[in-house]
Amino acid sequence: MNSANDGSRTGGGTSGTLRGARERARSEITAAIKDEARTQLAAEGAAKLSLRAVARELGMVSSALYRYFPSRDELLTALIVDAYDSVGAAAEGAAGPADADPVERWTAVCTAVRSWALAHPHEYALIYGSPVPGYAAPQTTIAPASRVGLTLITVARDAHRGPGVAPPPLAAELRPEAERMAAGLAADLPPALVASLVAAWSQVFGLISFELFGQFTKIVEDRDTFFAQSVARIGRDAGLAPAGSAGVLHREYA
Repeated sequence: MNSANDGSRTGGGTSGTLRGARERARSEITAAIKDEARTQLAAEGAAKLSLRAVARELGMVSSALYRYFPSRDELLTALIVDAYDSVGAAAEGAAGPADADPVERWTAVCTAVRSWALAHPHEYALIYGSPVPGYAAPQTTIAPASRVGLTLITVARDAHRGPGVAPPPLAAELRPEAERMAAGLAADLPPALVASLVAAWSQVFGLISFELFGQFTKIVEDRDTFFAQSVARIGRDAGLAPAGSAGVLHREYA
């Protein structure tokens, strides 16, 4: 009986080992497929991404690759989710403690996003550049895509709870839209602040895109300093008050 029990345990262990080996092999092949797809992105752009070309470069038959990614769109989605998660992790890692200076935190997060973009220009173009013809992003991309924005909102929320915020006055005609955005993005923050944060967020990515896509060539030379000073000003203009300042939200801004 003991022998039978030992055999059962051995068989179970063997099965688990084989299953683990298969999972590792699948993970490694999936990673190789995505790496080759990123190489194609750099060389040809997302619109020309081809499963057959990826399979050919990896020495695989197309039918084998389809077991991992049944369509080009599924492979694109995997690359997009990876890119959003990567830049999101960079942003979150730079946010710093909640009680630090809000403008310094904002600047650190924005700088981390810029650094990631400069290190991964083709992935940045995939998620923040022109839409890929014929591709519609599924719901699974929403949460990863929100990570940078939510990190910036967290910086603003901590400032609102701590030293205070001072967003610009909210125009009457913008109030309905600002209230709608606040309800969807950060219901605990004043609509005036949320509206200014959305505008600030778009300005930051405008700066990054201008630099990455060559619009600053022969115009801006000291780009590190230019970016840091620009995003700090954008943060202040959005209403993030420096620690210790009198940046208290006035009633008419609420």
